[in-house]
Amino acid sequence: MITLDNQGLPAGYPYNSSWEITPRQLQQLRLEQGKFHLLDVRTSAERDIACIDGSQHIALLDLEGQMGELRAHEGSPVIVYCHHGIRSFKAAAILRQAGFLQVRSLAGGIHLWSVDIDSAVPIY
Repeated sequence: MITLDNQGLPAGYPYNSSWEITPRQLQQLRLEQGKFHLLDVRTSAERDIACIDGSQHIALLDLEGQMGELRAHEGSPVIVYCHHGIRSFKAAAILRQAGFLQVRSLAGGIHLWSVDIDSAVPIY
């Protein structure tokens, strides 16, 4: 069992609030029905195991080639997730470089989402 702090992050997690959003913050946005776009950058095989409802899937390797699909969301917050938050952090950097100004990576990825928010989402 992972011990989480008051933000819902594992002890010692190097959280960067300018670049990341915690699962608890994302859940609050969802509850408030806030306007944002959720992007899953994992592989198709990973997505077949588990996903967060309402997310769009574009694998990180395909992101630059499919940037046009995301342009409709350029003016609103985009939250990117992967398994543990490493690929989504890279995807956030790619999107920011492409002109998306409101992009953040889900801290801890879908794994931490499963642990702290939705235990029905399988952990793998």
